[in-house]
Amino acid sequence: MDIFQAIILGVVEGLTEFIPVSSTGHLIISGHFLGLTGEKAATFEVFIQLGAILAVVFLYKDRFLGLISLNKTDNFSGMNGLLLLGLTTMPALFFGALAHSYIKQHLFNMTTVALGLGVGGIIMLLIERKKTGQAQGAPHPRDGIDNLNWKDALSIGFFQSLALWPGVSRSGATMVGGMILGINRKTSAEYSFLAAVPLMCAAVIFDLIKSVSDTGGAPLLQISDAPVFAIGFIVAFFTAILAIRYFIGLLGQVTLRPFGWYRIAMAVFILWLVNVNGEILK
Repeated sequence: MDIFQAIILGVVEGLTEFIPVSSTGHLIISGHFLGLTGEKAATFEVFIQLGAILAVVFLYKDRFLGLISLNKTDNFSGMNGLLLLGLTTMPALFFGALAHSYIKQHLFNMTTVALGLGVGGIIMLLIERKKTGQAQGAPHPRDGIDNLNWKDALSIGFFQSLALWPGVSRSGATMVGGMILGINRKTSAEYSFLAAVPLMCAAVIFDLIKSVSDTGGAPLLQISDAPVFAIGFIVAFFTAILAIRYFIGLLGQVTLRPFGWYRIAMAVFILWLVNVNGEILK
């Protein structure tokens, strides 16, 4: 891997991690076109996710500092906030631990990514169509993370676990889940950012430990890898900050429809590539 490839993957990770288009799917596709495969490339992809996670902590530092205050409150802070995040994280951790090996071995290919992108895009369009067709007098979507309760948190957690299928998109699943529960788009999006931190940290730690065990304890990385990994990390961090800020502003003006159509177009493009190559591209 060279610096140019590290920058490309850092940009892809930062741009796609927190918008509903599937960062995993885009990294698989980008890795295919860049010719990056193997354990070191997989470890790099895990590592740059840390940069994206740090971007959320930086942007929502007041929220996370509020969680450190262990006083029990009724809003998203202290013990109550930690409980909500814990409930949202549990389903994906449970199902992910059970199915991790199967997912890595059988679902990380371009065909399954295309399926996840396409189905997710169709669901987004249907949800937005239903919201547009709601009769007057229907309840207004709930606003504000502080108004979420434990049932919302746990339900969103089950939606989030759908993203174990590559291409579904963790942020997309949590946003659509929140909207189905009667939470507005912006609140659903912001909660998806916060909920990403504990889950992604756990996934990164698990993947790093797994990569070391798969090599029999031998060091997978060398000192010479440090500059490339550092550049990917920094690029993912700053790109994610820009993507989150732009996306939150965009949600005040548009629906999720453009993202739904984009996902469907990407799915068609990927399936065309698979058909041209005559095989499942891995």
